[in-house]
Amino acid sequence: MSVEVRIPDYGEAKCSTKLSFWYKDEGEAVKQGEELAEFETDKAAFTIEAPVTGTLARILIGEGDEITQGALIALIDPGE
Repeated sequence: MSVEVRIPDYGEAKCSTKLSFWYKDEGEAVKQGEELAEFETDKAAFTIEAPVTGTLARILIGEGDEITQGALIALIDPGE
């Protein structure tokens, strides 16, 4: 079963948010805690880390896309 990767609650209500870039591509191995992507608000840039070790199975949001808190951005297939 895939693990969901979501934009965290970063405390900026109704703030413009954009996915800047991905550090990894679909199909690449990821380790828990490894940076997956960077997103930015009007005030700061943040990184999203892999919640589990496995394979980045699917990227659901493209670079430059506008996103909101809690948005599902990727799926990771956990390792054995």
